[in-house]
Amino acid sequence: MTLQERLLAVMDRKTHRGWPAFTKPGLSRDQLVVHFAQEYQTYVRDFPVLLARVLGLGPPDDVRRPLAENIYEEQTGGLSGGVPHPELFLRMIDGLQIPRARVAEAELLPAAAAYRAFLDQISASQPWVVGCAVLTIFVEGSVHERSDLAGTREQPPVDEAIARHPMVAYYGCPPDALGLVRAHRAVEGGHRSDAWQMVLGHADGQQNAIVAAVERASELWHAYRDDVCSAAGIRFSI
Repeated sequence: MTLQERLLAVMDRKTHRGWPAFTKPGLSRDQLVVHFAQEYQTYVRDFPVLLARVLGLGPPDDVRRPLAENIYEEQTGGLSGGVPHPELFLRMIDGLQIPRARVAEAELLPAAAAYRAFLDQISASQPWVVGCAVLTIFVEGSVHERSDLAGTREQPPVDEAIARHPMVAYYGCPPDALGLVRAHRAVEGGHRSDAWQMVLGHADGQQNAIVAAVERASELWHAYRDDVCSAAGIRFSI
């Protein structure tokens, strides 16, 4: 089995049984805060820092440029709307009329802390390609990775996607507060392609280490999402 297929098999499982609850009406603001605070604290706030650690490990020149562009976009929004992605996330929180401090100053749940500790460790450790795979393929990627790579994923126009977004459709968030969706749509195609090229192009001798790290990220991510659902009182079938 190729490295790409082994990694895609992990990404096929990047979906959580409690997630449907967050795509429907009926949650309280307190339940939403649990979800968004943990997302912000585990990776949204510091994702450019995590990427920068990989860049600091000295990958080859053909990797440095796409990594640097990703960092630039995450930290400045310079390739999309000119607003840092962590700030766009907090503007969605503003749109939900949730005080930013409830998200920005929250403490990590135990499983979320374990996931974040893994991201901290793997992003700062050689070989750089392992941390790059975890961050750019697993963290930035989704369960739709196969169709994204194949070019077969069908998505509505961005304005329609924003109008359908659960936070807009069910929780009263103004569409103009969903700038993060617009930014992701503007750059996600290039980022997905870059991620796979960086990892597959420099994986020689590290295939097993890459797969093991991405599988570990998946395990910790699922435990983290379990913890979020438990803290938010979200029930799901086993």
